[in-house]
Amino acid sequence: MNAATGGTPLDLNAVGPGFSDPPLASQAVFRAALNAFARPGRIQRVASDAPHPSGAAPAAAALLLALLDPDCTLWLAPRLAHGSAAAWLRFHTGCRIVSELREAQFLWSDADQMPPFEHLPAGSEFEPETAATCLVQVEALGDTPGWRLQGPGIERTQPLTVRGLDATFLAQWRANHAAFPRGIDLLLCAGECVAGLPRTTCIEG
Repeated sequence: MNAATGGTPLDLNAVGPGFSDPPLASQAVFRAALNAFARPGRIQRVASDAPHPSGAAPAAAALLLALLDPDCTLWLAPRLAHGSAAAWLRFHTGCRIVSELREAQFLWSDADQMPPFEHLPAGSEFEPETAATCLVQVEALGDTPGWRLQGPGIERTQPLTVRGLDATFLAQWRANHAAFPRGIDLLLCAGECVAGLPRTTCIEG
């Protein structure tokens, strides 16, 4: 049975290929995700030979290809849900696409379609690991002075510039950080680059 179609064969040429060497590529991309969270705000390059669906940042597509499996649930923002991304990820990872935010372990969205943080699964005091991981596609990432990040994984401060986020982002993030150990974790993606923002990170703008 095909996980993407419930039994109906799916044309790989129509969906698009994934990694040419899945085990090796997945390990490399997974390491990039770990480094992004271990070193908040430090930009990582995600090397991948997987063609990405229309509307997808290459880094975001590769990260989800490596992180998702049949036990994972994924919520897609409308622009991505209406394209080929859902079929591509279901075919290559077997993940389950959900329409309810509360059921999502992962979320994939453009910055302008990101749901308010208070609507996202943030875990609980006793099960903080059940919070969602959100991949947000932004216009650009840079390491020039802009935001000043502090927290675990940062020696003093880490500069990060992000273009394309909503004006309410910093207020939402501060509330998310204050809710620790509850709270979502973010992977900001632009082109082939990613920067991690775990809930433990404090951002000053």
